[in-house]
Order: sequence, then C-alpha cells, then structure tokens
Amino acid sequence: MKKVEWLAVSLGSLSVLAPLPGWANDTSSLSPPSEISQIASVEDLQTSEIVEDPMAQVTSVSQLSDIKPSDWAFKALQSLVERYGVIVGYPDGTFRGNRSLSRFEFSAALNAVLGKVEEQLLAGDVSGTAQQDVLTIRRLIAAYGNALNDLRSRLDNITSRNLQLDDRQFSTTTKLNGQTIFAGTNGSRDTLSLASRTRLNLITSFNGRDRLVSQLETGNNGRDAISTAQNRQQNLLGTTGILADGGGLDYVGVPPTVRLRKLYYVFQPSSNLEVAVGSKLPPSDFVDRNSFANQAGDNFNSSFFANNPLIVQNEIDRIGGAGAAVAWTVRDNLILRGFYAAADAGDPAKGLFGDRYQGTLEAEYTLPQQPITVRLQYTHAEINGSTINAGGINAEWAIKRPFGVFGRLGFGNYNGFNTALGEDLDLNPKSWALGFAVRNFLIPGSRAGIALGQPFIENKIGSATQTNLEGYFGLALSDHLNISPGFLVVSNPNNRPSPMIWQWVIRFGFEF
Repeated sequence: MKKVEWLAVSLGSLSVLAPLPGWANDTSSLSPPSEISQIASVEDLQTSEIVEDPMAQVTSVSQLSDIKPSDWAFKALQSLVERYGVIVGYPDGTFRGNRSLSRFEFSAALNAVLGKVEEQLLAGDVSGTAQQDVLTIRRLIAAYGNALNDLRSRLDNITSRNLQLDDRQFSTTTKLNGQTIFAGTNGSRDTLSLASRTRLNLITSFNGRDRLVSQLETGNNGRDAISTAQNRQQNLLGTTGILADGGGLDYVGVPPTVRLRKLYYVFQPSSNLEVAVGSKLPPSDFVDRNSFANQAGDNFNSSFFANNPLIVQNEIDRIGGAGAAVAWTVRDNLILRGFYAAADAGDPAKGLFGDRYQGTLEAEYTLPQQPITVRLQYTHAEINGSTINAGGINAEWAIKRPFGVFGRLGFGNYNGFNTALGEDLDLNPKSWALGFAVRNFLIPGSRAGIALGQPFIENKIGSATQTNLEGYFGLALSDHLNISPGFLVVSNPNNRPSPMIWQWVIRFGFEF
C-alpha cells in the first residue's frame, strides 16, 4: 500500500472528526498488507529490513515540497501536524506519498501519535483533544464496523479456499492436462468401428520461463476405412505409411500399451531465444505449424492436412526422437527455427546421428500490418537407408477474423536403397494441400474446414496419384467436450488405381 494511504487511513482517523467523503463506498484504494505476522519483540525483526532513508520530523505541511493543497489527503496530514506535530518527512523535504510504506516507518509514525495522545491524557487533556479522538474512533467503528466485519469474513473465506486449493492441487510446479478422442467411423468396403486415443500431458516449470514437457499416449489400435484399404497392399502413403503420411484419421494405429511420446525441456537463454532438448521430440511440435490445420483431433482429422509429409517425416514424428530445437525471434515478424532428432538414438549401433534422423530449418515471416504468414522450410533426413532432401512452403492468410485459408507445398528427392521397401529409390516427389477454415460457422463457438491435397506426386511410385479430401464441422458443447462430424475421401490410395474410398466420422473430444 502507498505511504499516503496508510497514513491517511491509520493516522488521520485520530485527528479528523468525520470520515473523508466517499470512503464509505469506495475501498478500491485500500488493500491490506500481503503478510502480517506476530512479532514478540523488536529482536524478532529481520535485520535486513532496514529503512532506506531515515525519516525526519517536520513542523508544517508546507515544508514538504511534494504535498499540495489539492491532494486528497492534504487536510488529514495538515491536522496531524497542527494537533500533534508528528507528521514525518524525509531530510530532502519530501513526503513521497506514492512510495510504499515500510513496517518500520508505519510503526514509527503510529508510535509518535500514540505518544502524543498519552502525553495529553497524562496532562489531564486540558483541551479535550484526546477525548475527541476517542469519540471519533468510536464513531468510525460504529460507521464502518459492519463493513470491516464483512471484509474480514471475506478474507477468511478466501484464505480457507486457497488452503483447500493448495491441498488439492496436483503439484506446485506441474500442470496436468489431457485429451481423449473417441471416433465412430464407417466407409466404403468397411464396417462400423471405433478408434480412440488418449494423451496425458505434464507441463512442469521451475522458474516460470521454462517448461519440461512429458506426454504419455495410448489407444485401441483402431482403424478406419482408409487405413484398411491402404493396408491391403504395402502401406506407402497411409497414416503410418512408409514413405509419407497421407492417410485418413490421425489417431488410428495407436497401440494399447502406454508409451512415452514426448519428453523434452524448453528454456530461454535470452528473451528472444528458446531452446529445447530431450529424448522424445516430435518435429510437428516445433516446425510446420499452422493456425488453421496443425492439431489433428482439434481441427482436421487427417494427419496429412496437419503437416507437410515431405517436411515432417512420418517415421520421426510418430515416435519422436532425441535431439534439440531452437527458435530465434530475430524481429517481431521474423522467426528462425532449427530442429534435429534421431529416432533410434538409444541404439548404440546407430547413436544420435545414425539412421533414422531428421534435420529441419524454417524461416517464418509475417507481413507487416497484414494477417499473412509464410514459412520457408528445408528438411534433410535419412530414413530406412534412403537419403531425403525436401523444401517446402507453408502459408496462411486470415482474410477476416473468422475466415482463413492455408496451403502447403513441398518438393523432395529420395535416393538410396530403402530397407523397408527392399528396393532402390530415385524419386522426386511433390506434395500440396489447400484448405479453408471458418469460426463461428452457423453456430457461435463452432468451427469448420475443408481441404484438398495430394501427399506424394511421383510417377515412379504406382501408376496413379493419391488425392485426399476432408471436411469437418466442430462444435464445443462445453469447455471440456466437443463433437465434430466429418467426411474423408481418398482416391487411388498408395498411388495405385483403385475405387474411391469415402468415410464418415463422428469425433468426440474430451479435454481435462
């Protein structure tokens, strides 16, 4: 609390016969000290609580250069000087009314007032000043007693509730949250099925500027019509595809055993630099982000529309890898990122730089005064014996507040003998996706989107090109539950000529 407030409230009540105007209904400037403790003696005080500047007694308010007659507490301060002569100031002739009042200073001022009152009582209180002050105090108690009791009751209630929260909180340093997805789905040449996935996140901070991220994941190894069709042959471009992620529902194929999917520590060596290190870093957490299509389970269901499959390599992102990530904010509208992770770093035969690994560079630029963001990307990887080099563009445009468009474009080169396919690769694939998203569509709080794309355009793989289409409508029923019906269509799965696959899905998302 400011010094002038303490003195006016605590000392002014001894010298003013009536309360200050407006105080009965306005307590916005009155707040108790954050901590008041019982002190048996002066020796109990910490010696580190030293008053920065000794206080000096003055005999007139006019001696204080920073007190003006227009100040709201001027009359209270003037009365203290004229009736008791105990108003205090600093040797430089200032009162410093906006400065915080230390407990030492308050004790000294209060003691001076009480000393004067005691002197007058011992002297017989000839002028009746002390008796008037006692009457004034009684009037104040009668006028504000109920309000003070109510305030005390509220403070006791808040204290009790805070103690309950402290007892029930999960941790003083860790936040626990999670997401469970249940998706009922059916489609062409398939039967009704249920796919589910649960992720449990523990976010720990030790100093408020860092975080330790841990994520546990489990599922029911569910499937959908698209994954069923792509698994009938060699799965090249499915959700768990060998070459790229271009499948249907992102949460199919999640094993029922609990596994550690994320484990990394993020810290800031400087205000514009963020570094992450860990043993489980998925590239999609750090690069190729997008405001309208990035979190499968929150917006689009397909992992293909969540990330560029040439930039974010499927076999690194699905399991995470050991490595590091750096984000450097060069300017407010320019961020440079670097990422590296090795999926098999725990294998002594492969180590941190052995096959399978991925390294990515990304530059994100937001146009000044425009809601347009462009990300230029480059990925170098070695996956199952094949060397991969790919460039990409990730762009988004928030046309108006509820509307936005996004797109991704990628060009790559795959070379070398692929041990998973058992053949030598010499491929130059392309990938693209284009989508539209809208918020508060038809119903307040809703969101919807539609996207079209081709994950792996390459005439040396199959004799056709796989094409994906998805649309969804999401509605938040509460802060913890949302429902999202949608449809997905895939033609020529795995770049093989095949009848078109369509499927519908109703996704239930639970946040906790």
